[in-house]
Amino acid sequence: MKPRCAKQSIAAMTLFEVAVVIATLLIVAALLLPRLLESKRIDCVNNLKQVAIAFRVWAGDNNDKYPMGTSVTNGGAMELATAGNVIACFLVMSNELSTPKILACPEDADRIPARFFSDFESKSNISYFVGVDVTNNLNPQLFLSGDDNFAMASGPVKSGLLRVWTNTPVAWTGARHIHHGNISFADGSVLQTDDKMLIQKLQETGLATNRLAIP
Repeated sequence: MKPRCAKQSIAAMTLFEVAVVIATLLIVAALLLPRLLESKRIDCVNNLKQVAIAFRVWAGDNNDKYPMGTSVTNGGAMELATAGNVIACFLVMSNELSTPKILACPEDADRIPARFFSDFESKSNISYFVGVDVTNNLNPQLFLSGDDNFAMASGPVKSGLLRVWTNTPVAWTGARHIHHGNISFADGSVLQTDDKMLIQKLQETGLATNRLAIP
């Protein structure tokens, strides 16, 4: 007598069932992606708030002047900042910043957060510009720091000193925050702006030319 063989049925997914699974995954991804981006945006805002606090604390110990308003001989970075040297401004505040990790935007794929200031490099570890004209906190509307993903007529801006006139056609690139950017001001506040608000805030500084040091 031949042994009985149990009949095995292999159930394959139908085309309709595959389509349902794919549609479900797409819906879940669509729901989670905005939350992920919002989380990174909040992290960037928190970074800039900590940077602004560091500036204020440093100024409290240096005659109410920021590094950009204090000469190198007095422990500041004024001469270096006017040459577009961003790293110098942050290095003199290393004690107030505590960690260089907060100088890299979570959405900046071109930057790697540095663990220590000893291996700190401007182009590799810094996502944020420094407002060269902010020598103190007397003008709260001045740009203190913020995302550096600016674009002008010729494309993304380069490292160094950037001069932005009030009628300059400046905008945010799509590199992070989906064509938006976060800016911290001299009064310590942080604001996310689109292209239109960016130009508006530049005009509200009251300066004919805003000088920004780009990493």
